[in-house]
Amino acid sequence: CIFFLLVGTMSFVKGRLYCNMICPVGTLLGLISKVSIFRVKFSESKCTRCGRCSVRCKASCIDFLNYNIDVSRCVNCFNCIDVCPEKALSYSFIASKEKPANTDEGRRKFVAGSLLMLLGITTSARNQDQEGAPVPRKESTVKEPRNFPVCPPGAGSMEEFTKYCTACSLCINACPNNVLQPAVMQYGIAGFMQPVMDYHRSFCTFNCTVCTEICPTNALKPLLLEAKKLTQLGKVFFIKDNCIVKTEKTACGACSEACPTKAVYMVPYEGNLVIPETNQDICIGCGHCEYACPVTPYKAIFVDGNPVHMAAAKPEIKEAEITTPEEFPF
Repeated sequence: CIFFLLVGTMSFVKGRLYCNMICPVGTLLGLISKVSIFRVKFSESKCTRCGRCSVRCKASCIDFLNYNIDVSRCVNCFNCIDVCPEKALSYSFIASKEKPANTDEGRRKFVAGSLLMLLGITTSARNQDQEGAPVPRKESTVKEPRNFPVCPPGAGSMEEFTKYCTACSLCINACPNNVLQPAVMQYGIAGFMQPVMDYHRSFCTFNCTVCTEICPTNALKPLLLEAKKLTQLGKVFFIKDNCIVKTEKTACGACSEACPTKAVYMVPYEGNLVIPETNQDICIGCGHCEYACPVTPYKAIFVDGNPVHMAAAKPEIKEAEITTPEEFPF
């Protein structure tokens, strides 16, 4: 019963997701499709990269940015051909001497990571022992009280984002820092595989707007860099009982050093030690601090998502005081 419920839900929410990723028959047919001599292909000279084909594709097999179609998942429905305004897609004979399109490594990594998450295996792309950060002698004990996931920049609100996102994974593949990951249950079952910010894996680069420029459905709206730098995706929270400055009497400060807006700063604690404090007003929820924190399994500092993105206050830049002597020293 649970199996059929899972298959039905995946099919209803994301079309051929089960067929493409789990079903052994679909896998076999995909392998056969790789040797097909008739395929849908791009005309690079005609394509304007509008993304309509990718949105319409029921198998999510079109990477229009690289003019590539994953033939192992294509079901030859020809919806992409019908919707293309420039007639840049066609179904035709592929000569054996033609070189196949480059393998989409981003897609492979995305699918592999998704399957691992379905099996309940946590994957991480980094070593927890951050450079310059102390290595904790024991594990943290206080779980982070998270209320909302962190939506990508340009989402506006979690409700609007999950409504229009098709889980096409374009932003996930394009993210240069790999902070965007496919959601499992962060948005609920209806938001399965939609992108979510994973700050245990990475952080959102301060000077990057790639994901906001690539979304074909406008679920992520374009943001100017200066606007993105003041968009508050979430707010920072500090759990003192997890911090190794308190638990192990060890100097750290990795979170403060990583914060681009200085929403996390250090204050005197005990003896010569300093400990983090936070200013949520200027926090943009980028996750630098959470990623840098060496504590596991629960972080001493974390970002809780804003269900509706807010505007952060502009951080004050303190200029160094320049004193001019009344007389020359010589």
